[in-house]
Amino acid sequence: MASKWDDLERWMEGQKLPKGFDVLKEPDWVEQFVRKMMTKALPEAAGAMSSQADDPSFFETHHFVIVKFPLPPDVKRDELKLYVREDRIRIEGLPGNQTETVKLPKPVKPRICRALVKNGILQVKLRKRPGARTYYEADIRW
Repeated sequence: MASKWDDLERWMEGQKLPKGFDVLKEPDWVEQFVRKMMTKALPEAAGAMSSQADDPSFFETHHFVIVKFPLPPDVKRDELKLYVREDRIRIEGLPGNQTETVKLPKPVKPRICRALVKNGILQVKLRKRPGARTYYEADIRW
């Protein structure tokens, strides 16, 4: 399912939408919108769509974002792969040839990453990307 969201994201980036429709370019917003509509239409299915114990948890320090992702018990060590982007991580090689994409709460430096599996939980430590702290002079029109 995550690959379909990536396809949707790439397609939306190429679209020329009128002003105010930029929110539709964010697949996470679209996913939340669809989730809310399904919850309203099928309240009994809301329990199945709500967050589960298998959802990732986040912890932030001053310099790092730490993601803890519970792995299924039948995951194969040799097939598990982790890909890091500035705004999300992708975990491949889960049972059933599944892929999981996790949006990060803050931008990170993708090349500075440490990951380990401890007690069936994938722990990923990522360094936060510092915000621009320099001032740039802007022209003022009179």
